[in-house]
Amino acid sequence: MSDRANHRVAYFNGRIVPEREVVLPFRDRGFKYGDAAFDMTRTFHGRPFRLKEHVERFYRSLRYLRIDPGLGPAEMVGVSEEVLERNRHFLTPDTDYWLGQRVSRGVDAVGDEGWDHTGPNVIVECIPLPLKARARLFRDGIDIVVPPTRRVSPEALSPRAKTHNYLNLITADLEAKAQDKEAWSVLLDTQGHLAEGIGSNIFIVRGGAVLTPHERWVLPGISRETVMALPFRFRDRGAIIRVGSPQTPRPTASGMGPSMWAPSSSPVITRSSRIFQFACASSVT
Repeated sequence: MSDRANHRVAYFNGRIVPEREVVLPFRDRGFKYGDAAFDMTRTFHGRPFRLKEHVERFYRSLRYLRIDPGLGPAEMVGVSEEVLERNRHFLTPDTDYWLGQRVSRGVDAVGDEGWDHTGPNVIVECIPLPLKARARLFRDGIDIVVPPTRRVSPEALSPRAKTHNYLNLITADLEAKAQDKEAWSVLLDTQGHLAEGIGSNIFIVRGGAVLTPHERWVLPGISRETVMALPFRFRDRGAIIRVGSPQTPRPTASGMGPSMWAPSSSPVITRSSRIFQFACASSVT
């Protein structure tokens, strides 16, 4: 087996190379300003979850930023599938991948540096999911904190675009972890309503209904869309559930008051997780 076969590979500006060879210039605008877009899905048993829909959302983010990656959505799906296949031999029955696409606007070239590439930088990558590290969250639930930082208003920057400018969410998460290092943040919008957490949408189960913030204020998650289409029928007490493509629905364990959460063994969490996993298994390519 070659040395290259012993390392994960990624797509980088037209070539599939070992991850260590994916190197961006320090003047890349994604590094300097967060001037880049990305998207992520995950695999279930090695098969990507709704890859086409994630790539379509990715291109909506690119249009919002007015970045042309130089290849179309169908090509991006094909590249993503190839990267996954080239890394598949690292998977075990107990592991899965994040599968992500990233495009920056490129370098701010002065003109005399001699960069080999000055257009948009395009990367497609596979990252092992931290399933073992997060097992406790599925078992015990997530401790959440509502930080003082509010979600950026959609009049200032659209939450519907998935960009590298994550400082609003990162700052809120740092505030949450200053109170509890194991906690995850859930932000309010500028009107004081629940918005979203870093990398996840929020659902509240109450009175037999499943409620979630309006997508004008949050990223319209693919997993959020999947959950909204599920045939929920709940009659037990309320819960807050975090949902994102890297994970199935996870319960919150504390942080919003005792009437607002349920343990992971509750029928709300057990049934929602099972239905969601069935829907994911039916939606992988």
